[in-house]
Amino acid sequence: MLKVGLIGLGHLGKIHLSQLSQIPDIQVIGVFDTDTAKALQVIGDSGIPVYDDPGTLISDAQALDIVSPTGSHYGYATACLDSGKAAFIEKPLAGTVQEAHEIAERARETGIVVQVGHVERFNPAFMAARPYFSKPLFIEAHRLAQFNPRGTDVSVIFDLMIHDLDVMLSLNESEVTGIHASGVSIVSDTPDIANARVEFADGCVANLTASRMSMKNMRKSRFFQADAYISVDFLERKTEVIRMNKLEGEPDPLAIVVDAGSKGQKVIRFENPEIREHNAIREELKAFAASVLKGTPVAIPASDGSRAVELAHAISEKMKTAASPVL
Repeated sequence: MLKVGLIGLGHLGKIHLSQLSQIPDIQVIGVFDTDTAKALQVIGDSGIPVYDDPGTLISDAQALDIVSPTGSHYGYATACLDSGKAAFIEKPLAGTVQEAHEIAERARETGIVVQVGHVERFNPAFMAARPYFSKPLFIEAHRLAQFNPRGTDVSVIFDLMIHDLDVMLSLNESEVTGIHASGVSIVSDTPDIANARVEFADGCVANLTASRMSMKNMRKSRFFQADAYISVDFLERKTEVIRMNKLEGEPDPLAIVVDAGSKGQKVIRFENPEIREHNAIREELKAFAASVLKGTPVAIPASDGSRAVELAHAISEKMKTAASPVL
């Protein structure tokens, strides 16, 4: 049984509390929020202790689930690492590149389990698509959301686009060689709509769009690779794979056959991988518990979270440059 302390009881923290309570291997031994009255209201009559000091909670717990505002991640994470306690840290890993690098380096040096909450990797649609990926050469992602004041303390890059940055980086480990970006602030002090083109050393190019000013919600990504096109709808949890295979023998009368020139004839096949429904947040927390209790590899290590933060900041800087007036 893993004794977990939860830090942060905002919108997402409440969801984490609910999911943690449904995992047999986890016992929530206490919670902390800077707003004690709110914490007491959320806990209700559950009997879970509300701590008035995060240090005491860290001391009492075996592992911490950090779901506090991004700016506080570094402080809580380093306190956990100083105490030798494992930490699940909600995305983004930290507010600055330096802080993210330090957390990742400390995790690497100590071997303490640190997992980052990039939940889309646990999305059933993405997990169903995972076996089909083989070096995507072009990635296009649209993540659109209706306006919600919650989350506007950070730009849309860290609020929404970072999900797709992490997914993209999980499929391509080569160096980023080029970034082009633009964004517009509409209702907040930071960009609410953003587009980024990211180029990799291996030739892969990604075009990502994020908006929190849309009339409808959308979370779709398309991946193009040699002889295959993969579509993932993270919101509707649907996956479609279209593959071009070399024609062997006589084709089925209903098959779609195309002449690929020097590559010969190809047959187009449509596949809809089975989607195994599950709660993505619960699954990522279960994976975290397994890493702490059983030593399984960390699903999304701090190094991955650091890479996503670094790229998000690089895109933000490119956006500022693009917006600067020419004198």
